[in-house]
Amino acid sequence: MFREMLKSKIHRATVTESNLNYLGSLTLGYALCEAADILPNEFVHITNINNGDHWVTYVIRDQENPSSVCLNGTAARHFHPGDPVIVMAYGYYSESEIRDGLHPRVVHVDEHNHITQVMAGEKPFSTTFND
Repeated sequence: MFREMLKSKIHRATVTESNLNYLGSLTLGYALCEAADILPNEFVHITNINNGDHWVTYVIRDQENPSSVCLNGTAARHFHPGDPVIVMAYGYYSESEIRDGLHPRVVHVDEHNHITQVMAGEKPFSTTFND
């Protein structure tokens, strides 16, 4: 059996733009994508810290701006420039991979979405199958 678990997240990024008249998706800067190991077209969850809204969409990589965070389409009604957000990517893991320990990548950014720290290999929680 495979379980869907957190693979990586970008913590407290700032929305830089919202574009209601786009077809949909989240445009993320190339540096953020690289740091969080998020590929173009990968599904992500995004949560707005200001209002609690949660959205699931796919990523378009911004090859020009390394720190862009732009919500497109109808998501632009819920996420506005300046809003702090958390972007989360998930993966499917086998029971043995989970037992060996999951180490999600956590990307911390400043108010301009410049990367300040990448925590890779940190174990934020313990997973046990037998009590």
